Amino acid sequence: MDLTSIAFESAETQLQELRERLREMSDEELIAFGKSVRKLAEPRVIPVPDPWKIQLDLARAEWRRRHPKGWRA
Repeated sequence: MDLTSIAFESAETQLQELRERLREMSDEELIAFGKSVRKLAEPRVIPVPDPWKIQLDLARAEWRRRHPKGWRA
């Protein structure tokens, strides 16, 4: 087995890729993603940062970027 071609992405690279995917989503897709992740990000005690909470925070940040306070349709 040749392991030289296996690459691992850093956490920051993964988060950047998620940010890019979120930017490409429509508002409806972003809302659906946020609702799905919110269910998974329910409060619980774990010894490491909760990846679902991080994804939810990124989705909320993308929503705020698209719809800043004071924005009116």
